[in-house]
Amino acid sequence: MPSQQRRILNLFAFRRIIIPVILGLGVIVYMIAGDLTRSDLASINWRWHSVYFFMLAFLMMVIRDLAYMYRIRLLTGGALNWRKSFEVIMLWEFASSVTPSVVGGSAIAVFILSKEKLGTGRSTAIVVVTAMLDELFYIIMVPVIFMLAGYEKLSVTGKAFTLFGADFSPMGIFFIGFSMIVILTLLLAYGIFFNPGGFKWLLMRITSLRMFRKFREGAEITGNQVVVTSAELRGKNSVFWLKAFGATVFSWTARFWVVNFLIMAFTGSIAFSENMLIYARQLMMWVIMLVSPTPGGSGIAEYFFPVFLREFIAGPAGDLTTLVALSWRLVSYYPYLIIGAIILPLWLRRVYLGRKLIRFRKMEKAPQR
Repeated sequence: MPSQQRRILNLFAFRRIIIPVILGLGVIVYMIAGDLTRSDLASINWRWHSVYFFMLAFLMMVIRDLAYMYRIRLLTGGALNWRKSFEVIMLWEFASSVTPSVVGGSAIAVFILSKEKLGTGRSTAIVVVTAMLDELFYIIMVPVIFMLAGYEKLSVTGKAFTLFGADFSPMGIFFIGFSMIVILTLLLAYGIFFNPGGFKWLLMRITSLRMFRKFREGAEITGNQVVVTSAELRGKNSVFWLKAFGATVFSWTARFWVVNFLIMAFTGSIAFSENMLIYARQLMMWVIMLVSPTPGGSGIAEYFFPVFLREFIAGPAGDLTTLVALSWRLVSYYPYLIIGAIILPLWLRRVYLGRKLIRFRKMEKAPQR
C-alpha cells in the first residue's frame, strides 16, 4: 500500500476516533456538573410536542444526508449509485469528525472518491466544487437571515479570544472569519470559472514572500487543484449548477434546523422571529467551529453553544442549555462516528479486496498458453 494511502487510512484508527468523543463528552460532563440542577431537570416540559420535535430533528439529519447524496451523484454524473453515494458521504462525514476543522476531510474525500474509480483529477474537482458551493451558501444566507432576524438582536457577549496577537470577542471572530470566507470563495470562483492559471500564479506570487513561504507547497497543490477543477467543469450548464446549489441549500438548511427543533423539543413552539434569530446565531457559531483546532470541533462546539444560544433555552424555571447542547451533538455528530466505523471496514473490503478478486478471476479465465 502506498505511503500516502497508509497515512490517510491511519486517520481512521481507533485512537483518532476516541479523541473527539472524549473531548466532546468531557466538556459536556464539566458543563453538567457546573450548571445542571434538579430544578433544571424538573423544568423540562415533556409533552407530545417533545417527541414530535425530536423526530423532526432526526428528519432534518436524514434530509441533510439525502441532499448530500443527491449532490455527489450529480457531480459524478451518476457514476455512483445510491448505495455508494451513502458510503462516500458517511465516510466523508466520518473523516471530518475525526480530523481538526482547520484541516478538514478534503484530502481524505479525494482519496475516497478516487477509490470509487473516478480518477484523481475528477475526484479533486468534485471536492473543490462542494467546498465552493458550501461557502457560497453561507455567504448568501448570512445577510438574508441576518435581515430576517434583525441585526440589532445578534450581538452576543463572551470570553475574549486572542487571535493574531489581539483579543477579539465572539462577534469579532465571526466578522473576521466571514470576511475571510468571502474573499477566499470569490478567489476560488474566479480561478475555477475565469482564470485558473492566473489564480495559481497569484498564489505562487503571494507565497514567494518571506512571511508566507511556509505555505508555498500547499498553495501549489491548491493551484493545481483549481486548474484541474476548471478543466473538469468546463461546459456545465446553468441547470447543473442550479441543481447542485439547490441540493446544497437543502442540506445546510436541514443541518441548522436540527438545533431549532431540539430547542422546541425542550421548550415548546417558538415564534418565527426567534427561529430566524436562532438560525442566525448558528451561522455565527459555525465560523468559530470552522477554525477549531480540535477534531470535528469537539469541545469547542459544546463550549460555544451556550454562548450563542443560552437565551433561547434558559428561563426562570431552569437552564436546559447543557442538555440541548448534548442532544445536538448526539443527533448531528456522534452518529457519524458510529456509522463511519461500521462502514469503513466494509468499504475497504470492497475497494481493495473486491478489486483483487476481480483481477484474480480475470486471470483464471484467461486462456492458458
